[in-house]
Amino acid sequence: MFVGVGASRVRDLFKKAKDNAPCLIFIDEIDAVGRQRGAGIGGGNDEREQTLNQLLTEMDGFEGNNGIIIIAATNRPDVLDAALLRPGRFDRQIIVDAPDRKGRLAILKVHSQNKKIDPSVSLEVIARRTPGFTGADLANLLNEAAILTARRRKDSITPAEIDDAIDRLTIGLTLNPLMDSKKKRLIAYHEIGHALLATLLPHSDPLNKVTIIPRSGGIGGFSQQILNEEVIDSGLYTRAWMKDNITMTLGGKASEVEVFGEAEVTGGASGDLKMVTNIARKMATMYGMTDLGLIALESQNQDVFLGRDWGTRNEYSEEMAIKIDRKVREIANECYQIARKIIRENRDLVDRLVDLLIEQETIEGEQFRKIVAEYTQLPEKELAKSS
Repeated sequence: MFVGVGASRVRDLFKKAKDNAPCLIFIDEIDAVGRQRGAGIGGGNDEREQTLNQLLTEMDGFEGNNGIIIIAATNRPDVLDAALLRPGRFDRQIIVDAPDRKGRLAILKVHSQNKKIDPSVSLEVIARRTPGFTGADLANLLNEAAILTARRRKDSITPAEIDDAIDRLTIGLTLNPLMDSKKKRLIAYHEIGHALLATLLPHSDPLNKVTIIPRSGGIGGFSQQILNEEVIDSGLYTRAWMKDNITMTLGGKASEVEVFGEAEVTGGASGDLKMVTNIARKMATMYGMTDLGLIALESQNQDVFLGRDWGTRNEYSEEMAIKIDRKVREIANECYQIARKIIRENRDLVDRLVDLLIEQETIEGEQFRKIVAEYTQLPEKELAKSS
């Protein structure tokens, strides 16, 4: 009964635009009707394709659409049909990326105008701590902080509410703290392993804080680093950074093994192992950072639902696949042994940090680095050089 309604609405849209020229047409979420045609196996002529065909027909330039400018928006430009992007149609693309630090600061100033914020809160610090946040994320951040302020019956938003709001948006909802038990101590050793290696390894990002307050989603605690925004934006990760990041990621499991033994190791490192495997595999197959050679053995996967990966296969032999697996395992084992060695050599420091973490439940980065400086030969200023 409704076949052809989409195409009819497109015709009506352009007719009204011509009657009211000069005119702007704005189509939001253009990927809803502009996805690549022929993605389904066996083809098809569904309603969405008819709508897209009518849109292409209206934009093909055979009719004089003088005075009409068409603007569209999407966050999935990779799925758009190639015909939409040809000259004469949507031939100019403007990428609206996540804002940089200056942009985030300007956005925070706008969204903070209608909120009571304590003078001790620095919008500059918030902007520095939120790389990758969009404008909507920043608005949600301040709204979440305002809600927490109201719940705590405070008159204005303080840094504590800002910190909790950032953690809630990036990690998850805070749950009730664990009772003092073996599980709590095991989680503490796991997180201290991450935090200590993040502090001692020369190429690792500096520690922001470590906590054993559980979060929604089964997170018993977490070790949070201060990420380098320039490196994140450029994607230019060095080999030294990758090796130290793998070592730091394996620090939790290394700490469990050194303290409790192999028999008491838990499955809490499952997410860590996935991250390690992903980084090590990219080093071997995409970045040419191993002795397998300066060749790209794999590429970024495209969307299977578009039909682009159907029937494709790896561009290397079974023998090379075995070498890749061995190299990934070799990188992971090498970094794991380094992690265990550092934990073993600093066992007294680990025990003290764990006792403090169980007592406070959260240790900030500055306090953590001061304690580490007391036990190591490295001067405190060197430990905190990246913070």
